[in-house]
Amino acid sequence: MPGALPDGDPAPIDGRLPLTALAEVGERELSIYVHVPFCLVRCGYCDFNTYTPDQLGPGGGRADWLAAVHAEIGLASRVLGSATPPVSTVFFGGGTPTLMRPAQLDEILADIGDRFALKPDVEVTTEANPETVGPRELAALRAAGINRLSLGMQSAVPHVLATLDRVHTPGRALEVVAEAREAGFEQISLDLIYGTPGESAGDWRSSLDAVCEVAPDHVSAYALVIEPGTAMARKVASGELEPIDEDRQADYYLMAEQVLTDAGYSNYEVSSWSRGPACRARHNLAYWRGSNWWGIGPGAHSHVGGVRWWNIKHPARYAAALASGRSPAQAREVLDAESRRIERVLLELRLADGLPLDVLTATEQARLAQRVPDPLLQVDQDRIVLTVQGRLLADAVIRDLIDLT
Repeated sequence: MPGALPDGDPAPIDGRLPLTALAEVGERELSIYVHVPFCLVRCGYCDFNTYTPDQLGPGGGRADWLAAVHAEIGLASRVLGSATPPVSTVFFGGGTPTLMRPAQLDEILADIGDRFALKPDVEVTTEANPETVGPRELAALRAAGINRLSLGMQSAVPHVLATLDRVHTPGRALEVVAEAREAGFEQISLDLIYGTPGESAGDWRSSLDAVCEVAPDHVSAYALVIEPGTAMARKVASGELEPIDEDRQADYYLMAEQVLTDAGYSNYEVSSWSRGPACRARHNLAYWRGSNWWGIGPGAHSHVGGVRWWNIKHPARYAAALASGRSPAQAREVLDAESRRIERVLLELRLADGLPLDVLTATEQARLAQRVPDPLLQVDQDRIVLTVQGRLLADAVIRDLIDLT
């Protein structure tokens, strides 16, 4: 089942934000995330807020979700007010957004455009599992205004996909890349997972080579994390699967960096590579750069002007809240200036562009000076940048750098 939401302060039932947060609405770009919580089957490693049909019950179906999403779009418009800039990015994530009909995603995108306006160069992404889309669906999605496709490939090796409980065949994601090109998609991304129990170095290299052969615009590669409570965690506990080998995962990351770099990709965030700046995932960069975003849907998280909140997780309860005229937010937290500064360090140091040196306090800068030169990070003029080795230990490097009270 999905993991638990964090604790927080009570969220206002009308969704209102503090005046300090609203004052920042016009100062930063706005992104919209739409969470589609539906999946045909649940992958053994998945800890996301997703549900198979037998887990939903009354009030949690797709029609209820769709009505609630439109209601939350209206709520967001009322809360943010007239100072809201046109939306820069929209991301349909999940779950499996492509289980919804393209016309339904089109309706949602049109509603967002009517309420907020969309920037002329808006990036609109949908995630998709390879088995849920074909030429007809891709053409309809593209006609609806979705211009970026993010495909959950995970691996090109049959036994690795089987361990992950993925239902698509190894070559299907590669076929979808060609079909998406034919449908007119401007940006295509493939997502990979490395370090699955039983995945050899040769297996991982085969997946990387398969990706490079079809030449998507963007590649994401994530180390497998076995979350408590998942089916995979139970298999590891019983001895059916081997535990994660972090040293092997580090080797696989370095292999990805080498293979993808040789193929013309550049790393711009710890887990993300693109064919140049124009192919970077702008929606994800909004997160890393601390922009404003409103997360729509059950369990979705939002951030506006230093206020972060998260929605009720179960689709039926989420829909019921909106149907009764209440905000679906379960709780929120208001970040003080120091918390926002530390969060900026945590996020921006993951980017290849690095972090401006002046974001650090005097004591942090002194601590940095003591460790430079350092194989894990470097100072390039007035910015701090992680090295390739530093990316492997990003969280530890950042913890050692910042002032923690």
